[in-house]
Order: sequence, then C-alpha cells, then structure tokens
Amino acid sequence: MRVPPLTKRVRRTALAAVALVLVAAACNIVPGKTYTGEGTYYAGDGSGNCSFAAGGSTMYAALNNTDYGPDGYACGAWVEATGPKGKVTVQIVDRCPECAPGDLDFSPQAFDTIANHADGRVPISWHVVSAPASVGNLQFVVKDGSNQWWIGIQVRQHANMITKLEALVGGSWQTLERQQYNYFLATSGLGVGPFTVRVTDYYGQVLTKTGITLSPEVVQSSTLQFTRH
Repeated sequence: MRVPPLTKRVRRTALAAVALVLVAAACNIVPGKTYTGEGTYYAGDGSGNCSFAAGGSTMYAALNNTDYGPDGYACGAWVEATGPKGKVTVQIVDRCPECAPGDLDFSPQAFDTIANHADGRVPISWHVVSAPASVGNLQFVVKDGSNQWWIGIQVRQHANMITKLEALVGGSWQTLERQQYNYFLATSGLGVGPFTVRVTDYYGQVLTKTGITLSPEVVQSSTLQFTRH
C-alpha cells in the first residue's frame, strides 16, 4: 500500500519539530524542563564568564559548569528559581565550575529572596523563562580588539535564549561561532562595516539588525525584541 505524500502543512509542522529537537540538542538547558539542585550565593557584580558589564541588575546567578556547556548558550538566559522561601527570576551571567549539575550560585540579593541568608545552601528547582517585561530591546556590542580582519559581536538583553548569530557578507549569511565567553566570532573578519546581522532565538524567531558599526565596546541599541513565551 502506497503512503500518500505529506501535505505542505504537515511537512512544515514536521520540519519545525525537527528544528526544535536540533536546537534542544545544541543547548544544555531548554525551556519546558524543570531542573533541581542546590542554591548558594556569591559576592559578584553582574559580570563574569558571560562578559556582561558590571553594575546592572542584582538579580543574577552563575550556572553550574555542566548546564552552562562549552559554548555559552546559557548566557543571558532567564530562569525562575524556587527555594524554601519563595521564587525569584534571575539572569545567567556567569559560570560556576565547582557547582554540581542543577546548581545555581545566586547573587546575595536573589538568594535572600528564596532562602534565609544564614542557610548558605538550600535545595532549589528552576526552569527557563523569558526575560521580564522590564528588560528593553536587543543591544549589540562589538568586542574590544575587533577590526576588519577579526571581530566578535555580543547580543545583550535578549528575551529568549540565543541559538545563532549570522552576518550578511557579500549577499550571503555567514554564521559566527559562539564562544564560552558569550561573543560570536568571525575569525576572518567582516570588513569595515557597517554590518547587518540576524539573530535567532530558541523558538526559531529571527530578527535582523542593520547598521552595526565597527565601534568596539560601544553598546549599540535597537528597536528589536523577541516574542516572550
């Protein structure tokens, strides 16, 4: 018996499902899954392995090495954690090499929201969420030392986890490789700019930003943001 061909709608649905599976395989943490471990706290300033600027929100955390992964995919993700005293939403800004899988190392302020400060270490559960509504539009930062022959680009303030950054080069899209320190690199450069890039989030939404200049360490704003889930 010959199986009838898939309709276009079924094909699209199947392809979308496969795409999400592939994305999930590339990411160490994914939305829709609950993780468990222990929560601790450390004295930080909002910077760390994800290369974000110091001095932002005090609601941040470092992610254990296993869930952080080798390529910085968890950087900038937002997670809602539950502890003995309640819930808190924090942004992943750093890596905790000594933490066990499932663990989060919070800012003191975030830890005090879910536990008694004196406890120091408590059982927690957590899951990935979209950024709070207070987080503004996407920002882009060109890495220090970048030039026309080598460049790193960072995306900040993304509502959802980022899975890909591409740059338009000679009419074709070139994928930049993400590093553990949360910059996407073009090791042969992109020229003198300005640059057009497109960013893809975990859910497959793609946003395109034009006019990024070769201005290292300058925060370049946009009017773009991913749909929150």
